[in-house]
Amino acid sequence: MKSFDAHAQSQRAVALRQARAQLKKDIKSGKRHPMDVFDQGVERENQVVKGLRVDWFLRSLPGWGDTKAHRFLTELGISPRHTLGGLRVRQQVLFRRKLAGVLGTGSGRRAAGTIVVIAGPTAVGKGTINRVIVEQHDDIEMSVSATTRPPRQGEIDGVDYHFVDDERFDQMVELGQLLEWATVHGQHRYGTPQAGVEAQRNAGKTVILEIDVQGARQIRSRLPDALFIFIAPPNFDELANRLTSRDTETREEQSRRLATAVQEMAAKDEFDAVVVNDVVEKAAQKVVDLIVGHRKKLRE
Repeated sequence: MKSFDAHAQSQRAVALRQARAQLKKDIKSGKRHPMDVFDQGVERENQVVKGLRVDWFLRSLPGWGDTKAHRFLTELGISPRHTLGGLRVRQQVLFRRKLAGVLGTGSGRRAAGTIVVIAGPTAVGKGTINRVIVEQHDDIEMSVSATTRPPRQGEIDGVDYHFVDDERFDQMVELGQLLEWATVHGQHRYGTPQAGVEAQRNAGKTVILEIDVQGARQIRSRLPDALFIFIAPPNFDELANRLTSRDTETREEQSRRLATAVQEMAAKDEFDAVVVNDVVEKAAQKVVDLIVGHRKKLRE
């Protein structure tokens, strides 16, 4: 039987309080859309959101205070001590309907942006392609992943990646703050922070998630409307040459990455489209064309 760790439980409680405080700030500032937060809470997918008390949630709405929140809950007959994840089905329906009316948004949702998942083997040029796309299209943004690996020379925390230690990554997993995560190349962990992606989507942006095949499979099960694109090399020899020429990994790391690349190449048929990166600008344009076509399809 696993012994009770009081210190670990205390740390977890502190982390939850801090995460909920940040969540309320994000709602008030408009970074997180209230209806998205509500839906996530009642679906009980996220420990942070589902444990948020309904009165605290309402008081986080811009311009709301105790009086408005109390009146809202009294009219529905819901205790202010209820949490979003603790609402019964009937209460969820009534709460959502009334919230949509208050927000003046019909169904309560803004027109959300598109999620595009881009995966492919190491050194295939995913990052280069994505940089070209983002530089040329203001309505397309990159998601910033979290990773436990140390930064490479020139990488900036919060821009290239969120560099975190293993303890913080464990915490993000436990609190349900990652859309997906995986151990890559059998060494370091990578994950996609959910809050950042939701904020970008709520702003109507197309969000590119540059992740590995494991993560893409997780996103497929959670966001089936996303577009999944696999970036492939012209051939495997070219991929090996690109990896060794960039000189950012040891030979041992290069061997490990190439072994992973073989497995990833075998999974390319799982994706909606495959783009061969022979010329970066051409590959980038093919990706943009696929995004435009996907947006049109979703609107139909």
